[in-house]
Amino acid sequence: MPTKISKSYIPSNKEKYMCAKHKAFFRKALAEWKNELIEQNNRIMFDNDDDNAASADVVDQATSFTNKTVEMRTVNRNKKLIKKIELAVKKIDEGTYGFCIETGEEIGLKRLIARPIATMTVEAQERHEKQEKVFAED
Repeated sequence: MPTKISKSYIPSNKEKYMCAKHKAFFRKALAEWKNELIEQNNRIMFDNDDDNAASADVVDQATSFTNKTVEMRTVNRNKKLIKKIELAVKKIDEGTYGFCIETGEEIGLKRLIARPIATMTVEAQERHEKQEKVFAED
C-alpha cells in the first residue's frame, strides 16, 4: 500500500533519507511533472490554430515557421524529460533513487526538490561537466 502524505508535506533532513515519505513525495512530484509535460505536448501538437502558415504574406509564413520550430524543440525537450522522469520513478521502485550514480552518496533533499531527476551530487555533476568541457575542447 502506497504511503500517504499531506499536500503540504516537504521532506526533512530530520527523517531517514529516502524513507517511505520521501519516496512518496518524489513519486508524486515526478508524476505531476510528467503529466504537465504531456499536457503541454498535447496542446502544442493538437491545439493547432495557426492561420499564418498558409498566408500569402512571407513575413507571416516565416513567423509561423519559426514558432513551429520552437514548439517542436519544446516537444522534443519534453519527451527527453519524460524519459528521465520515468527512469527516476523506476529508481524509486528499485530503491536507488536519491543516490549518486557516480559515487553512491546521497544526492540530498535540497537538490532533489529543485531537480527531481538529478542523478548525481552537485560535486559529481561539476566533475562530469568539467570532463565534458575538456573533451569538447580536444
